[in-house]
Amino acid sequence: MSLSPPEPAPTLSQLLAFYLEAGVDCALAEEPINRLADPDLVPAPTAREAPQTPVARPMPAAPLLSGLAEPPPAPDAAIASARELARTAPTLEELRALMEKFDGCALRSTATRLVFADGNPKSRVMFVGEAPGRDEDIEGLPFVGRSGKLLDRMIAAIGLDRSKVYIANVIPWRPPGNRTPTPQETLVCLPFIQRQIELVDPDLLVTLGNPSTQTLLGTREGIMRTRGRWFDYDTGTRVIRALPTFHPAYLLRSPSYKRMSWQDLRTIAKVLAK
Repeated sequence: MSLSPPEPAPTLSQLLAFYLEAGVDCALAEEPINRLADPDLVPAPTAREAPQTPVARPMPAAPLLSGLAEPPPAPDAAIASARELARTAPTLEELRALMEKFDGCALRSTATRLVFADGNPKSRVMFVGEAPGRDEDIEGLPFVGRSGKLLDRMIAAIGLDRSKVYIANVIPWRPPGNRTPTPQETLVCLPFIQRQIELVDPDLLVTLGNPSTQTLLGTREGIMRTRGRWFDYDTGTRVIRALPTFHPAYLLRSPSYKRMSWQDLRTIAKVLAK
């Protein structure tokens, strides 16, 4: 019986292409890290022929040098700081400036730039997604990748474009590798998007996908149950009608749900026609 020759090892460019497709497009350190190893154990230096025996690594002394980066604030302190900053911002421009300097969310240090918003701040309808992706992180604008192009086609189908809508995300900084934001990251960023909605003051709020719907509308139901249903979003000064629908990225993976999304878009068009 003849055996087929082994497949050649992938080239560096093929590996990089694979990582990019998997969402791994940024490095957080110069050297790879074995996250399965015990961080308190390191191999002891021994003779080449002797087996290596792990030994405990002593804790490093606290640095005494001045000028080192301050440790991130505690979760509760970061959330309280975000609430206070958001509350004091009288305009969208000043809110953006405050967010540019805010250091209470660790995502700010790994993202390329702040992704604040796009579109018309005087629009009657505001779309809110979850978080920026790779393309958004590069351009500094929400929904400019594949899902953004689909969103453009979706709103164009009901006679809208980016000059007639306002688009933002709950999380304004891209999570590394497009991972899901942690609950703490969401809570820290929540006051900023809440203030953004309050300042835009749309007639209709459209939440795109499960995370933004659950975060902003305070529901634990999934998007299959919430899409197409009306909710009340209370800014504290006014109640805004809110309609959840599918995130464009989900429609790219599951195109069979575009029909249901079209029903939601027609509902939006009817409201705006009044």
